[in-house]
Amino acid sequence: MKTIFINGQIYTMNPKEPIVQSIFTLNERIVDMGTNEEILLQWGRNGAEIIDLEGRTVLPGLIDSHLHISSVGINSKELDLTKVKSTDELLNSIEKWVVNIKPGEWILGRGWDENVFPDKRIPTIEELDKVSLNTPLFLPRICGHAFLVNSKALKICGYHPDMNIPYGGTIVLDSITNKPNGLLLETASTVISKHIPEKSYEQLKSALQAGLQQAIRLGLTSIHTNDPNYLGGARQTYRLFDELINQDGIGPRSNLLIDYDYLEEMKTFGMSTGYGNDKVMIGAIKLFADGALGGRTAHLSEPYLDDPDNVGNAMYDNEVLFQIIRDIRLQSMPVAIHTIGDQALTDVLDILDQFKPSKYRDRLIHVSILNEQLIQRLSSPHRMVDLQPKFVSSDYPWIEDRLGKQRARFAYPFKSLLDKGVISAGSSDAPIEPLNPLLGIHAAITRKKAGESHYGYNEQEKLSMYEAIRLFTVGGAYATNEENLKGSLERGKFGDMTILSKDPFLMEDPDELLTTETEMTVIGGEIRYQR
Repeated sequence: MKTIFINGQIYTMNPKEPIVQSIFTLNERIVDMGTNEEILLQWGRNGAEIIDLEGRTVLPGLIDSHLHISSVGINSKELDLTKVKSTDELLNSIEKWVVNIKPGEWILGRGWDENVFPDKRIPTIEELDKVSLNTPLFLPRICGHAFLVNSKALKICGYHPDMNIPYGGTIVLDSITNKPNGLLLETASTVISKHIPEKSYEQLKSALQAGLQQAIRLGLTSIHTNDPNYLGGARQTYRLFDELINQDGIGPRSNLLIDYDYLEEMKTFGMSTGYGNDKVMIGAIKLFADGALGGRTAHLSEPYLDDPDNVGNAMYDNEVLFQIIRDIRLQSMPVAIHTIGDQALTDVLDILDQFKPSKYRDRLIHVSILNEQLIQRLSSPHRMVDLQPKFVSSDYPWIEDRLGKQRARFAYPFKSLLDKGVISAGSSDAPIEPLNPLLGIHAAITRKKAGESHYGYNEQEKLSMYEAIRLFTVGGAYATNEENLKGSLERGKFGDMTILSKDPFLMEDPDELLTTETEMTVIGGEIRYQR
């Protein structure tokens, strides 16, 4: 397939050739680029299709380096609690939803966040039972590390006071009755979730398709996505992505992060990092070192300011974590480790330092709370970090209640990471944050919510427009060792492009990003979405 894109304001993210007007692609790759006249003269008479961009802005295809795209699709069909602003509104949403629940079904959904409630109050199990007495309920918090359940769900799982709870998890008890109060933390969720009826293959495929199509509409040409726990294991996850992307042509290029629980399954079927092709490929092995700040389960080196007896949760003791990483290295695979707290990251780096690097870069996901020493340790050609800029606008100002202002100085220190040469990629962690990459770029630049009038939380960590866009382009390519294939627009690389309705580099106010839309998504020189 031969295609010439002309009349564009094309930002290549290649300093040697930063802006061009026209690009010629052949068989998915960029063959040439330059002025309209140059490209049309050289390639315009060979039967190429000519696409007139009409002066629109073109970026290298945007990349989200960490999300859960199947969960994005699944959530679109379940109870969405991301917009509820109070405990009463949360309970009312459940009450309205339960009306349409059929016998034997569960109330499922996610997205509640007590930090935006005026009184920051989580509903009690009695309140949950009142609106869902005969229907089991399981509702993850926005972070995915805390969960609301009702008495019906606890009954189905056979809860009793001496029940064995997985390491790192907690069934929170009422301080007076010493009975469950409806809140579960971390791995305790598995005592409930394993009783939720499994979705059929076709239901999973439909949900995944919805997520992939949403990604394309938002201008994403590549995603790095973690889904086996939602899609029935490693092999079935690969099969679903292969059918939708390689066979049906639906969705962006997808690098699949596989949970550690499926390492043996991968070995059995001969799957390892790099398995697949440039459209669907197995990536790193994903595991959790700690929890999240919202539920005070991120593992900190010092106690939470608003919970002085608590330093959070380590998902594994260090001996077990060492053995897990050893197992992964024996299969010559990189790790992708969720580390939010500074102690969790310290423990992980101490262990990684004992192993030789793999062929692919190890990935540290979130690295939310840092210090100068940790930033220096992250600066390695064999390591990279997956950042979620939107966390800044979501977590401030309450994060200062958790940490205090002094420690919060090193919360999400994007500029410090870049200045120290840490390989960094941008992501959403959708559905925890919205999938739209422009919202992440906006948050990296402003470090505040839209409409707020201050200069940004920890304003010294704000990025320029170029640095923020680089996170979601060049950085995303480095995350999967594909910097020679994508991330910038250069001869020989994939013709992956995101065409926008406004030019980010000419914006007087970065808030204009919030009203910028994707006009076109191009993958391998082929238009996959057009507004």
